[in-house]
Amino acid sequence: MPSPVTLPRYSWGEPTSSRRVLLVHGLGSNGPLMWLYGTALADAGWHATAVDLRGHGVAPRALDYTIAAYAADIAAIAPDGAAAWDLVIGHSLGGAAATVAAADHPDWTRRLILIDPGILLAGHDRAVVRNSQIRAFADPTEAAVRAEHPTWHPNDVELKALAARQASRWAVEQTSEQNGVWDVRRDAARLGVPTHVIASDPDVYSIFTGAVVDDVLANPQVTMSVVTGAGHSPHRDKPADTLRHLREALT
Repeated sequence: MPSPVTLPRYSWGEPTSSRRVLLVHGLGSNGPLMWLYGTALADAGWHATAVDLRGHGVAPRALDYTIAAYAADIAAIAPDGAAAWDLVIGHSLGGAAATVAAADHPDWTRRLILIDPGILLAGHDRAVVRNSQIRAFADPTEAAVRAEHPTWHPNDVELKALAARQASRWAVEQTSEQNGVWDVRRDAARLGVPTHVIASDPDVYSIFTGAVVDDVLANPQVTMSVVTGAGHSPHRDKPADTLRHLREALT
């Protein structure tokens, strides 16, 4: 098992809350970019904690950027004063890492929500992700982010540009290189906690679509909903609708 690194934390909400949620971002992002979930859940009485993944934000740099390494890092994190998270939310790469962590450590979290998770990444999707990261590193400015995503909240524009400036380009590239086979379907099949996938709209762009959906939903613990009109980051494209899906999943 890869050796974990200690990840920086960001938090929202009352620290003494009895409900604890961990927020795990995607490739090329950072912990603060999970602010929409953090603020919404804090307003609902939760204490939310986000982390910078290894090689991202201000987290330690490393040599190992396999999904197993990302999973080892987050599996090593426990909520203050409690044995397990009440909820873990993971987006994209964070969804893949959270899937592996929850499958390997059944007592790590009581519930899992995956946002357009990177369960299987191959062919066309790998190229789309790679090209997206190339553009982000080529011009890591707010103007460039705003031009590509004119409907995003100013917080997301600011933080996405910051994330591109903070992230190790080598780490992001190695995440693709070191995961030549990017497939955690077997881990998804082993999930023993209630899991809900909030997927993006395939008519816009989603990496959780096609046969992989049937494979993951074969596990009776897993349910799914789709944010109509949203691309791969539904919380940025359709924030109100995404939060509605989140509330429904938690009801």
